[in-house]
Amino acid sequence: MAEQGSGGNVIAALCCVFFPGLGQLVQGRILAALVFAIVAFGGYALWFFIVPAIIGFIAHVWSILDAAKFRRLS
Repeated sequence: MAEQGSGGNVIAALCCVFFPGLGQLVQGRILAALVFAIVAFGGYALWFFIVPAIIGFIAHVWSILDAAKFRRLS
């Protein structure tokens, strides 16, 4: 996963589509993976309050974009 747009980032972004935070986990970023997963699933679990569901959706999309645009600092 050398730079933005690499094949590894595409795979990580696809992982995030199915499970928020999984792409960050694939990239080795455990804390980011936990945060994205907890916020997204917590928001989805409270779907009946509407606002947490929107926050969960935003966190889900953000995790996909974060995995796709990740650049490891060297």
